[in-house]
Amino acid sequence: MRCIFILLVCFLFEPVISHAQKAIPLYPSGIPNARTYPDKEHSNLTHDAIFNVSKPELFVYLLPASIAASSAVIICPGGGYGGLVIDREGYDIARRFVKAGIAAFVLKYRLPSDSTMIDKSIGPLQDAQQAIKTVRQHAAEWNINANQIGIMGFSAGGHLASTAGTHFDQSYITNKDGISLRPDFMILIYPVISMKDNITHKGTRNNLLGNNPSISQLNYFSNETRVNSQTPPTFLAAASDDSLVPVNNSIDFYEALLKNKIAASMHIYAKGGHGFLKLPPRDLWMNELKYWMKNNGWIKE
Repeated sequence: MRCIFILLVCFLFEPVISHAQKAIPLYPSGIPNARTYPDKEHSNLTHDAIFNVSKPELFVYLLPASIAASSAVIICPGGGYGGLVIDREGYDIARRFVKAGIAAFVLKYRLPSDSTMIDKSIGPLQDAQQAIKTVRQHAAEWNINANQIGIMGFSAGGHLASTAGTHFDQSYITNKDGISLRPDFMILIYPVISMKDNITHKGTRNNLLGNNPSISQLNYFSNETRVNSQTPPTFLAAASDDSLVPVNNSIDFYEALLKNKIAASMHIYAKGGHGFLKLPPRDLWMNELKYWMKNNGWIKE
């Protein structure tokens, strides 16, 4: 009986396996904006999601050294800023990018918490900026084109990715060398974009900003209002029948991109709900994405 209990405990707390070539700490010299707090990170029973992330990491998926310098995508899994669906919206996507000839990085970003952060509203953005900085710093070593580094996000990870793509003019991390924090392109899949009452996902907003955010916070993190002529080209995919994150998040962002003459591609599927669990097939929308990336020169023929 004791052996069965030990095996069950090992199963419950077994780490999610990513098959990445390596995982590196995002901040080798100390995590900014952090409070001293016990590490309570854990996974769910199926090991496809993790919670209470306070020590961010970057999971590295590189191409063989013999291949010419490639583009790269930093992937931000979703989970409403309350968890990270890191297997399905992280590791699996990274492996698919590598097969397509693109280096990939899964960002295990900190989840907003007053217990682990001084200002939880900027913690995930700090991690996204640090990830972009890190990949650019190691571009030559990792055989990556430093001018072709994009960021991708699912659901709340889409909010983080779009925040990185619309707030890069303000650095929330130490950046003495002035490395560009602007992603070269964005990929937003059923994303949360806005913090406004009529279209936001309340759980995502509450986890990031608390239950009583100020008007200035709502405006600052409503990314459809932050688009300008420097916003990166963007690929969007969502479903009309998404009952958790209204499709207008994607539509409003797309319209803001068009208004500012930013190259954008949007795919709205009739069915798919939130998470694209059954429809559209992953191969379908990823093929659309790869076609868009080829047209922009981010995938070599």
